Amino acid sequence: MSEAKKHKAGFVSIVGKPNVGKSTLMNELVGERLSIITSKAQTTRHRIMGIMSTEDYQIVYSDTPGIINPKYELHESMMNFVDNSLQDADVILFVTDIFEQFKEKDALIKLEKTNVPIIVIINKIDLAKQDDVLTKVNYWQEKLNPKVIMPVSALHGFNVPVILDEILNLLPEHEAFYDKEELTDKPMRFFISEIIREKIFLHYKEEVPYSCEVIVESYKNEKDIVKIRAVIMVERESQKGIIIGKGGSKLKHVGADSRKDMEKFLQKKVFLETFVKVDSDWRKNDKSLKMFGYKQD
Repeated sequence: MSEAKKHKAGFVSIVGKPNVGKSTLMNELVGERLSIITSKAQTTRHRIMGIMSTEDYQIVYSDTPGIINPKYELHESMMNFVDNSLQDADVILFVTDIFEQFKEKDALIKLEKTNVPIIVIINKIDLAKQDDVLTKVNYWQEKLNPKVIMPVSALHGFNVPVILDEILNLLPEHEAFYDKEELTDKPMRFFISEIIREKIFLHYKEEVPYSCEVIVESYKNEKDIVKIRAVIMVERESQKGIIIGKGGSKLKHVGADSRKDMEKFLQKKVFLETFVKVDSDWRKNDKSLKMFGYKQD
């Protein structure tokens, strides 16, 4: 009789620069839309765990903020999420894309020094010629000497299923870290605030979305409806006016689009109230950053 199959479990950290497709990749790997996706860089601010479980394994993916040189306390906290995910990792998925010139030396030094096995994911290959792909493969082989280099298109799902096989080859034998029914470590309020924040990125231009944060002040799950009260925090009065729009028109659009996605996510009717407040120092203020979940006491 053959030996019983051993259960595997571990943490897989998805890291890379902003806008290379990390969030799209995690959503594809987990099979659920957990991370917000826009064409703008630096939309992911937290470490978001997506848990994929079967009878034989459990993979805890971490989508992390894009690696940047910090300018604010907020950025420092975001980079701490990246560092923590690298420390926990059993496998690192380093996501780059076909166009990228990676100049953040500190990040590469961290990856060069780690003993954790690295899989390099070269994303957006649907936009490149084969010779360009081969050039990038050779470049990253020399830079990081990873276990595997995989050209993919996360947007189109090309080669994404094969990543799972490579991860399972590298994961240790271990019992599950979370209940097999769990999909994420984040509470429902977090995803509600992320849905609103995504709509802000889609509806407004330039710096306004980067100056916004969303907090869910009230979440009441009643029999036939979920009642939600959310506050959009901005840094200046002028931004408050932009978010609200003439006669409240812009805020109504954000609210309506957010509510539609919330109803899909929650599978229930949603009554959503949104308000806008000004906190000029929220990206630099420890108290505000703690309130928004970027720092712990």
